[in-house]
Amino acid sequence: MSNHLVAAIQFAAGTDVKINLGVVGELVEKATERGANLIVLPENLALMGQNESDKLKIAETEGQGPIQDFLADLAVTKGVWIVGGTIPLKSSPGKVTASSLVFDDSGKCVGRYDKIHLFDVDVPGSKEQYRESSTIDAGDRCLVIDSPFGKLGVTVCYDVRFPELYRQMVDAGAEIFAIPAAFTAKTGAAHWELLLRARAVENLAYVVASGQGGLHENGRETYGNSMVVDPWGTVVSRLGVEPGVAVAEIDLDSQRKYRELFPVLAHRKINSGHHLVAERHLSHHEPHSTYM
Repeated sequence: MSNHLVAAIQFAAGTDVKINLGVVGELVEKATERGANLIVLPENLALMGQNESDKLKIAETEGQGPIQDFLADLAVTKGVWIVGGTIPLKSSPGKVTASSLVFDDSGKCVGRYDKIHLFDVDVPGSKEQYRESSTIDAGDRCLVIDSPFGKLGVTVCYDVRFPELYRQMVDAGAEIFAIPAAFTAKTGAAHWELLLRARAVENLAYVVASGQGGLHENGRETYGNSMVVDPWGTVVSRLGVEPGVAVAEIDLDSQRKYRELFPVLAHRKINSGHHLVAERHLSHHEPHSTYM
């Protein structure tokens, strides 16, 4: 059977880990009641602290810790696969990785993705500034794993702005992208849906995007609008800003037909084995060159 129900979980995490995990448990329960068997949680699911350094206080070692135990137990109890948003895992001194752990329905961690692209930006038109690299070590490899729902690729939030990462996952067979996130309200209003639909369309892949949504205790406002997008770019399920669950069907047979009938992936001219020469037109004062 190629059809499965997936769910994107959305809420506004606060500064209390226990309360946040309680909300996660309640929303996962709602998702399973609606038949979902692959559930994607948002970035920073356990904590949105008053300060960026707060995440260091709850950092866990890979394979042990109360947050990981909670997610593993939840997967077993509900009989579902869980893409565990992100949690902080211990890394270099004074830093963590923003790690998305995938748990199967036996509670086993079957995949780890460390956020590659860190959000070091000044948001245009606002006073918001973010420097994730001050507390986070970036990852350096993509993740695509086999699952009962198809080949699953995982990225996190700011990664969605880098299409070359998604091409690498497609080259590794990815059919579904899980994207935990905590987009700011301002950047989300401008780009969230646009980017998600673009990643779906250009790769003819499903996108399951789970965002933080609402006003947080630290004053930050996140965009929400968690959604599932099909390979043709249609938003098939979507939330607003409120806590909730977006559920939709994954139909791999339909996806494969799209890829057969509309073979854009096979028509690619620029990939790891084929580079085009880009010629830069120079003034008559500069030497003529070409660039790979």
